[in-house]
Amino acid sequence: MTDHVKHKGGCHCGAVTFELTAPATLKGKRCNCSICSMTGFIHVFATKDEFRITSGADNLTDYRFNTGTAQHLFCKTCGVKSFYVPRSHPDGWSVNLNCIDKTTVTDIDVADFDGANWEANIAGLRSEGA
Repeated sequence: MTDHVKHKGGCHCGAVTFELTAPATLKGKRCNCSICSMTGFIHVFATKDEFRITSGADNLTDYRFNTGTAQHLFCKTCGVKSFYVPRSHPDGWSVNLNCIDKTTVTDIDVADFDGANWEANIAGLRSEGA
């Protein structure tokens, strides 16, 4: 992981913060499912080992819908979802690219994912190693 850097980020009010170990060039996925399109969430997927909540875990609230697999976590103070445990990667994390401090980012590559048709497209997302 020599090409990886430690990115930092958090919610709008700063009550919830995190660290993400990932390449300096981030690859994001913009999803058009009901919740991602409404919140503007752009996914940067991480394993449990690559992500760490550094403050404010006690200031998170959980929202689940549909299958109940995804654990959507929002700051209780400002309402921002900086990260969550996604249905597509239940053993990892999805970090909101918009909540990552850009000082450690050298480039960003964002591709679209048709999450509105999740069942038909999830195999492609998983096979990309996202």
